[in-house]
Amino acid sequence: MGLDTSRRGFLKGGSVALGAAALPFLKFMPAQAAGDDVVVVVMGQTINSLDLHRTGTNRPSYQVAVNCYDRLVSFGTKTMPDGSLSYDYSTIVPEIAESWTVSDDGKVLTFRIKPEAVFQDGSKVTAQDVKWSFDRAVSVGGFPTTQMAAGGLLRPDQFAAVDEATFTVTLDKPSKLALPDLAVPVPFILNSKIAKQHVTDADPWAMEFVHKNTIGSGAYKVVRWDPGQQLVYERNDLWTGGPLPGAKRVVLREVPSQATRRALIERGDVQMSWNIPNKDASELDGKVEVYSTPIENAIYVVSLNYNFEPFQDPDVRKAVAYAIPYEEIFKTAAYGRGVPMWGGSGIETIDWPQPSPYVFDLDKAREHLEKSAFAGGFDVPFSIDLGQSDWMEPTALLIQEQLAKLGITSTIDKIPGANWRTASLVEKRLPLALETFGGWLNYPCYYFFWAYQEGHLFNSSNYANPEIEQLVAETLDLPVEHPDYAPKVKRMFEIAFEDLPRIPLFQPALSVAMNGATGYEYWFHRELDARKLAKG
Repeated sequence: MGLDTSRRGFLKGGSVALGAAALPFLKFMPAQAAGDDVVVVVMGQTINSLDLHRTGTNRPSYQVAVNCYDRLVSFGTKTMPDGSLSYDYSTIVPEIAESWTVSDDGKVLTFRIKPEAVFQDGSKVTAQDVKWSFDRAVSVGGFPTTQMAAGGLLRPDQFAAVDEATFTVTLDKPSKLALPDLAVPVPFILNSKIAKQHVTDADPWAMEFVHKNTIGSGAYKVVRWDPGQQLVYERNDLWTGGPLPGAKRVVLREVPSQATRRALIERGDVQMSWNIPNKDASELDGKVEVYSTPIENAIYVVSLNYNFEPFQDPDVRKAVAYAIPYEEIFKTAAYGRGVPMWGGSGIETIDWPQPSPYVFDLDKAREHLEKSAFAGGFDVPFSIDLGQSDWMEPTALLIQEQLAKLGITSTIDKIPGANWRTASLVEKRLPLALETFGGWLNYPCYYFFWAYQEGHLFNSSNYANPEIEQLVAETLDLPVEHPDYAPKVKRMFEIAFEDLPRIPLFQPALSVAMNGATGYEYWFHRELDARKLAKG
C-alpha cells in the first residue's frame, strides 16, 4: 500500500489493521517480555549512535548517555499531582560525586568522587576519568561543545584532577548555569582507560569505538544494538549512582507504525510505549496508564530558512505566519494537548514560551505577500521528520493547503528520522520545515542561546541578528533577579516575533503509555530514563 500524502487521506482517521509484516514482531515480543525482571518498551524513532558526543547523533540516542553513564551531579525527583514522577529542576543531587563546594567568588567548583564508584568493568572511577571526559566534551565540537559552553565550560584548562578523588572546574566568571549544566546528559563520564586504547591520530577521542560500545558507570550497559530494530539494556549491578533498577533488562524496540505500537500496548504485549501520538494519548487514557507532561521551555515551530531567498523578505515571513491555521492544527495534530502559542496580546512577563502576536488571517497574509518581492508566490519544499509524523504530517498538510491560497506551492518532503538531525540541524539545508526544540535548562536566555544565535545547532533557520547575539551574551550568566535581566529578555522576545525565523505553533506535551510496568519519570531531555523502571 502506497503512502497517502493527501490531507484528506491523512486526516480521515479510522482503525488500521496490523499487517502481515507485524506478525513476526508480535510473536517475538511476548517471549522477550516473559521474565518478571524484563521491561519491553516500543518507540517510533531510531537510535543512531551510542555516543551523544558524535556528530549527527539524534535526540532519541541521548537516552544511552542517561542510562549507561553517570554525571557528577543530577537533578532531584519530585512527585506530580497525578502521582507520576518528574525531575526537579530546583534540586541538584549527587550522582558520581559524593559532595561539592563552590568558592566564595562563584568561580571554582570542587567535587569529591564517590570512593565506591566503579565502571561497568569493575575499575575505579577517578578524577582523571572525569577530566578526560570533560576535555572530550569541550573539544569534539558541535552540539556537546556548545552545550558545555552554555555553562561557561569552554576549555580543557578549566578542568583539573587534583588527586584521584578530587576534580575542579574553574570558570572565567560566575554563571547561574554552571552547576545545572553538569546535570544534563552531555558531561557524562567515560572509562578513559578503555577509551584511550582505541584512540588514533585520526580519532583522538575514540569516537568510533564509543559509537558502538558503552564504557560507563551508569545503571545499565548496552549488550545488544541492532540499528533500526532494537537496543537491549542490561542492569549494571555495580552501579553506585542510585538504587539499583528493578528491571534487570530493558528491551527497546523500534516500531515505525504507530498503529502497531498502539496495539502492542493495549494488549499488554509490551509494558511501555514511548512518546505516543496525541491522538493515542487522548483515546488510550483510562484503558492503560497515560502520562502527559507539558515540556518546559519547548515549542513546536515552523522554521523559515534565511538562506532561502523568499524568506529573506520580512513580508514573506509575516505572510506565512498569518497563513497558518493555528487552531485547526492544535485540534488535529495536538488533540488539544499542550499550550497554544499564538494570539498573544503583548509581552508583559519573561515567561517562555509565550504566545506570538500572530493569528490565522488570510487577508493580512495576502497584504504582506503583495508588499513583498514575491507577490506572485513561489515554490518551496516543506520538510518533515518521518519519526515525528504523528504531528508533523497533519500540521504540514494543513499549512500547505493555506499557503496554496497565496500562490505559495509547497511540496511535502518526508525525511527518515535517522537522517533528520543532519539535514535540519547540522547541514541546515531545509528551506521550510517543522521543528521542535526544548531547552534543557529552564531559562529563556538559554532557549535563545540555542535556537536564535548564529551557527548554533538548533538555529535551523540560519538566523543572525547582532542585537540578539549581544542580548544573549549579556543575559546567559546574569542572575534572573538582576534588574537588567527582564528588560533584556523582553527585548529578545520582541525581536524574535518581528524577525520570525521560527513561527511558534504550540508548546507540546510528552505522552507515555504504560501497561504492566511502574517507575516512569519525566525528564527535560524527553528521552527514556530506565533507571526507575520495574515490571508490575
